[in-house]
Amino acid sequence: MSTGTTDATGAQDVRALESEHLLQVYKRVPVVLTRGEGSYVHDADGRRYLDFLSGLGVASLGHAHPGLAAALADQARTLVHTSNLYFHPLQGQVGARLAALSGLPRAFFCNSGTEAVEGCLKFARRYWHTRGETGRTRIVALERSFHGRTFGSLSATWEPGYRRPFEPLLPGVDFVSPTDPGALEGAVGPDVAAIILEPIQGEGGVWPLTPAFAEAVNAACERTGALLVADEIQCGLGRTGRPFHSATLGLRPDLMALGKALGAGMPVGAILMSQAVADAISPGDHGTTYGGNLLACRAALVFLDALEQGGLERARTAGARLADGLEALAKRYPMVSDVRGAGLMRGLEMPEAAATRAVELALARQLLVNRTAGRVVRLLPPLNVSDAEIDEGLQILDRVLEQIVTR
Repeated sequence: MSTGTTDATGAQDVRALESEHLLQVYKRVPVVLTRGEGSYVHDADGRRYLDFLSGLGVASLGHAHPGLAAALADQARTLVHTSNLYFHPLQGQVGARLAALSGLPRAFFCNSGTEAVEGCLKFARRYWHTRGETGRTRIVALERSFHGRTFGSLSATWEPGYRRPFEPLLPGVDFVSPTDPGALEGAVGPDVAAIILEPIQGEGGVWPLTPAFAEAVNAACERTGALLVADEIQCGLGRTGRPFHSATLGLRPDLMALGKALGAGMPVGAILMSQAVADAISPGDHGTTYGGNLLACRAALVFLDALEQGGLERARTAGARLADGLEALAKRYPMVSDVRGAGLMRGLEMPEAAATRAVELALARQLLVNRTAGRVVRLLPPLNVSDAEIDEGLQILDRVLEQIVTR
């Protein structure tokens, strides 16, 4: 009988058991991770890796954070789940904290970023339905976007390879180039319910939106009344050294989708919204079984405490150090054609074969990064990563790029 503990041996058995019983939708790296501490994780064979991927931005405070572990243990001994039929003490606290950070006064809690996007799309349509404009249903999204893999979120995701096997998807979604403000102006008319965007497009290649495009978004929303949905799942909650990157760009979202960093490893997502949107929603319009449970909210409060008690400043300082180091590598290795991102969300663009090789060689040297959009090596270290850990990661990347060049 399973005791719920992690067996640190038998990596081959772990992989064999998965291959027999799990749906094979992940192309996993053949490493079995069993424990972590801070910015490092350990595998079943005893190797230690510097984690500059943080579970795709989820482990925002690193691994086995003592404060998080203590809070979760305490909450598990007290009360984990009640359902949303009843009040509990923590949802309101998390909602108030997020409202103070974002300026959006209402929150709905769910379990993931993808669910948050789904809710944003529903609420945008509900807003116009409540106002009697039932034909106002169209969504404008951006090329290079990634918003998730559920039906609605996938419909607003641009990559054809993700979409094609599941078409026809949600109707009335149109895509415009994030480099063409004029195209946005032409696409947003009186039938558009909402524009949805990532202030920094993560899966699409770590592309920050330009100030010019952000201005065009604001202008289109002002001209037509279309709602703005900001997908801050990857770039929000301190990742760029600011609470939300939409504010850095001067964007004014009516709805915001959050996930990843908020639970510091626990599954939790949130939809933030203006009072005007909230006023258009009625009881029974949306719901969730697990969303906003006490364990998830307790994790969110630990994360928000850390973010507000020096975490934002640390992310800014660490992000600047990382950016300087990556720019130096780009100057040394011309195959790096671009360094993009903000704060602790960075991407190195290079030829696809080199990017693939860089991820493999980094793993061999015990640094975890990944490749996205074909040509981009993505880095998402924990928000509390130390200067020494940043320097260690940069040194490994230096050796990796040198090995590719001299191969």
